[in-house]
Amino acid sequence: MNLEKNFKFKKKYGQNFLKSTYIIDQIIKESNIDKETLVIEIGPGSGALTKMMSPLAKNIISFEIDESLEETLNNNLKNLNNVDIIFKDFLEADIKKEIDNYEYKKLYVVANLPYYITTPIINKIIESKIGIDKMVIMVQKEVGDRFCAKPNCKEYGSITVYLNYYFNIRKIIDVPRTCFIPEPNVDSVVIEMTKKDQNYNVNKELLFKLIKDAFRFKRKNLNNNLKKYYPGNIKEIFDELNISLTKRAEELSLDDYINITNKLNNIIK
Repeated sequence: MNLEKNFKFKKKYGQNFLKSTYIIDQIIKESNIDKETLVIEIGPGSGALTKMMSPLAKNIISFEIDESLEETLNNNLKNLNNVDIIFKDFLEADIKKEIDNYEYKKLYVVANLPYYITTPIINKIIESKIGIDKMVIMVQKEVGDRFCAKPNCKEYGSITVYLNYYFNIRKIIDVPRTCFIPEPNVDSVVIEMTKKDQNYNVNKELLFKLIKDAFRFKRKNLNNNLKKYYPGNIKEIFDELNISLTKRAEELSLDDYINITNKLNNIIK
């Protein structure tokens, strides 16, 4: 990793650059990038991952908020004609507009995400409706554990159920903090999020509201957290689905929440 002299890492951007070639190799291997793939990268740092992806991808668009890295990235990525660095805050970018000029069959996000804005970045990708096929991303281990969690464990939360609506999620590899410069205070994990082919027949707005409310007070059971939902009908709905209202939110699967939502939606209609 080559950085220009006197480069100062900026905490406000969550700058911890990956230096482990082994971890980079694992990310590349699991990404399955090919010449039909347009890759979106967020926060390239010094360009270590970008450089390794370039020979495999059709094109790479890399968003970097820190303009002081321009010289470093230009030097490290020179002669890579399929890499475009956009010095812009990804959260402020019009992603659809940025990718309109590229031809591709697969659209991937492959990135070491800034930890302080991991969830806003993923939300922006989802809400932009750009047709992401897969994300292979490095996130803080605690956050990755929540994303990958299964029902009936403490890590399982509303964000888990929300992301499972869109993606199949799995852990690829744990990444110790020693793999970065500067060394962060937490360990990391690389996860894969693959777009689901299934289209759920459900009122999505109502579903996500139900999920959020169900997890609002994690120590309380569903009877307490969902009592505002048509008090005369919620018990009947749960009885029909053979789900106890004494359960807590983390005990229900995405399918459970979809089934509850559909029955609620029929009552609303």
